[in-house]
Amino acid sequence: MQLPLLKEHQLLEGIARNDRKITEQVYRDNYRQVYAWVTAHSGDAEDAADVFQEAMTILFQKSQQEAFRLTCKIGTYLVAVSKFIWYKKLEQHNRRPDFTVAEDEENLDKLHAYEDDISIQEEREIHFEQLGLAMEELGEPCRSLLKAFYEEGRSMQEIAGAFGYTNPDNAKTQKYKCLNRLKKIFYTMKADQ
Repeated sequence: MQLPLLKEHQLLEGIARNDRKITEQVYRDNYRQVYAWVTAHSGDAEDAADVFQEAMTILFQKSQQEAFRLTCKIGTYLVAVSKFIWYKKLEQHNRRPDFTVAEDEENLDKLHAYEDDISIQEEREIHFEQLGLAMEELGEPCRSLLKAFYEEGRSMQEIAGAFGYTNPDNAKTQKYKCLNRLKKIFYTMKADQ
């Protein structure tokens, strides 16, 4: 039975409660990606299962800690932890992935790029979450006006008509004021963290 679409914090809370259905869902949603990565980097199916189990155990232990805050998607976290675990296992057994020296350097660069991508993605997720909260705090009519322009791609002429402004220039002035208010709310939220 498929669970309803849950948000990341709900999944993490379910893992912390050791909710079997949620744990199974997280496993189903993320195991294939870890399996594909481990088996592409000198591992086999058993290695992938072991690595993923360790990553899930780490996530469970972290979820028990009150101070733990997940700053990315659970899948992103599990893949990053799995990669770390797998590289550590390779080091401990003096095994190297089956690469030539040039491929090894290239894959090391890819690993660093991937780690950078995780950081960028985490920052982006936080940024969009904060932007969403700032939009909620912004209120109407600014929220609708900015959505009409930036999300729906409506022209100033259309916005002027829809929002009752006398002309597109007045709508543009109001959009500018709304955008400045949004920026102020957003940067205040960032500063409070």
